[in-house]
Amino acid sequence: MKLALYLPNFRDKVTVPELEELTDLAEELDFDSVWSLDRIIVPEASDRNEMQHSFGMMEGMPKQLPVTARGEFLQGMPLLPWLAAKTSKVRIGMSIIDTPFRSPGVLAAELATIDQLAGGRLNVGVGSGWMPEEFAAASVPHIFPKRHKHVRETLEIMQGIWTNDVFEYHGEFADFESSGFGAKPVQQPHPPIFFSGLRDPKRSASRIAKYGLSGWIGIQDSPEDIQRWRGEIARELGELDTSRTVDDLEICSMIWFVITDQEMDQTANGKLTNLFAGTAGQLTDILKRYKEAGLTMPFLWPPFADVPVAKTLDDMKRLKEEIMPKIDAM
Repeated sequence: MKLALYLPNFRDKVTVPELEELTDLAEELDFDSVWSLDRIIVPEASDRNEMQHSFGMMEGMPKQLPVTARGEFLQGMPLLPWLAAKTSKVRIGMSIIDTPFRSPGVLAAELATIDQLAGGRLNVGVGSGWMPEEFAAASVPHIFPKRHKHVRETLEIMQGIWTNDVFEYHGEFADFESSGFGAKPVQQPHPPIFFSGLRDPKRSASRIAKYGLSGWIGIQDSPEDIQRWRGEIARELGELDTSRTVDDLEICSMIWFVITDQEMDQTANGKLTNLFAGTAGQLTDILKRYKEAGLTMPFLWPPFADVPVAKTLDDMKRLKEEIMPKIDAM
């Protein structure tokens, strides 16, 4: 099982030195990767629990974000070249890039440059977004009803630009003649692409199979959720014209993480369950269950509040040095 760090750049208050400390330790502890979070705005309606949809459009979640509209969070995309410069071993990525907020051709060209800056260590996570308020702030409200098609076109454009000297595309969201977009990614044929799907395993499997993607990323998934998603993706892949199986994929989930002195209530409560918040013993037990269920890489997500970075640094060390040897020995 690999470990990934999900940087807490989306917080009411976070500093660059704090992100640097977390990143440095992830590299020192031989984590597989470090990821930033893509969040452009927090609408004031969120502070009142009055957003149009629940968090992530997920059942049981509130119609608000865990950060206030006046929070001093940091944007995820500019952190990628910063991470490329600050690290030398860990892979880097953003989970996930909401493609409707970016021009597909510009995104492809900029990601190729970031892979050059990172010496071939970029992972690319893509998804459709879920918050109409954010689409409005990004000046693309008209794309919201067609956001899944935008992801498909972006995937085709990225792969086309990355694997051809010149490339043209004629679609709904991008229409350009044969052009060169500069340097190609270091990684060939292109950086690994991960798809984030939270609601529809069939759609996720279709994207993964059609575009040869490298993995799937969920959020706050229990071992039972992972087993179900993995099984449904495997079944869908089996019905599609592809030689790939679910064993070829990274199965990942973004999970809130903290080691506590007292045992935490692990009673099932959907996405709000304390999945990976508990004592070292509790985390060992659930990691074993995750591994058996097929989770290949948890994204360790520091809580949004009440847990200082110093505590997360200690927890990362304990996880790597005390807990993971027991998981690796399974």
